[in-house]
Amino acid sequence: MQAAVLGAAILSVTASSAPAQSDQEFPFGLEVTLDAPPKPGSKRIPNLEIGDKGSVRLELWCKGGSGQFSVAGNTVIFVPGTIEDRNCPADRAEADDALVAALAAATTWSRQGDVVSLSGGPQTLRFHLNTN
Repeated sequence: MQAAVLGAAILSVTASSAPAQSDQEFPFGLEVTLDAPPKPGSKRIPNLEIGDKGSVRLELWCKGGSGQFSVAGNTVIFVPGTIEDRNCPADRAEADDALVAALAAATTWSRQGDVVSLSGGPQTLRFHLNTN
């Protein structure tokens, strides 16, 4: 009986001393919004809903779709899935395609507080964690 109580006490201390999710970790299980203005005539700004295991739901300026992040250290790989063409105006469709291509070209990531940056491709993409 005492061994069970001691074991439970050790488990409790170990669990409570485990680190909480760091603000330096990849934002699995969170939603992020691109640091960009909306396109003229629209209020939408692209956002990514990132699942706990890296699955992604993308809502772009007009299109939407899915993808998958794989992360090891500061290395990131984004593989786009199906992207829905929603009869978008040409300028928004082109911007959506360019954003998906930039996500796929990113090779590294970093996080400082609520800002996640993906870089290594032709441009650095900055996203803000949705904290509401």
